[in-house]
Amino acid sequence: MDCALLSRYGLLAVSGPDARAFLHAQLTNDIANLPAERAAFAGWCTAKGRLLATMLVIPSVDGFLLQLSRDLAPAVLKRLSMFVLRSKVKITDESDQRTQMGVWNTDWEIPDVSWEADSVKVRVGEKRFLVIGQAPAEPCSHPEDAWTVQEIHAGRPLITAATQDQFVPQMVNLEKLGGIDFQKGCYPGQEIVARAQYRGEVKRRMVRLAAPAGSVLKPGAAFNGGTVVDSAGGELLAVMPV
Repeated sequence: MDCALLSRYGLLAVSGPDARAFLHAQLTNDIANLPAERAAFAGWCTAKGRLLATMLVIPSVDGFLLQLSRDLAPAVLKRLSMFVLRSKVKITDESDQRTQMGVWNTDWEIPDVSWEADSVKVRVGEKRFLVIGQAPAEPCSHPEDAWTVQEIHAGRPLITAATQDQFVPQMVNLEKLGGIDFQKGCYPGQEIVARAQYRGEVKRRMVRLAAPAGSVLKPGAAFNGGTVVDSAGGELLAVMPV
């Protein structure tokens, strides 16, 4: 089993009787029918269909955890709270309260979302899990970049402050990752996201590429006519012209 402590992710907790309906009305995926034992990848968009954040939505006992880029957590909390209105929903930032760890090369035979007390294991790929809320018994042997490389290989985009409000979800292949439900009701940007899907208006797509030797390309950096989404270990995800 390999593991790495993760610091680039933040966590928002969304709780209350209306938490499920609230998130369903805000995110690109179907949260209304999300089973307790499953997590869902989703996006949160502006009214113009541009991604403000990508999130892993994890059901909990009293609501949901949202894993997103740590540098976006405070701003997303503030903006999401503006839409609560009279809904019975509470949103809190738990980024500093819970440990996050990436684990891979493990044969755990557990449900995709497995809670034990205040900690949860979440399956995110073949033999790959997130462990949230539980400090490792022994120090992790890998740096965080090792997990980031795993995410790059899986083609999973992480929208950060540097790439916020730049891409419609299909530009980062969110629909191919099961992160968009085209049958659900309205959410911010839904009309533009649907139009991009059915009219073929996506002219840029995210691909995995090798980074030039010796280069340090951070999210948001220009690269060969495209934009870097993520980078680690000499590999990168970049949105490039089709």
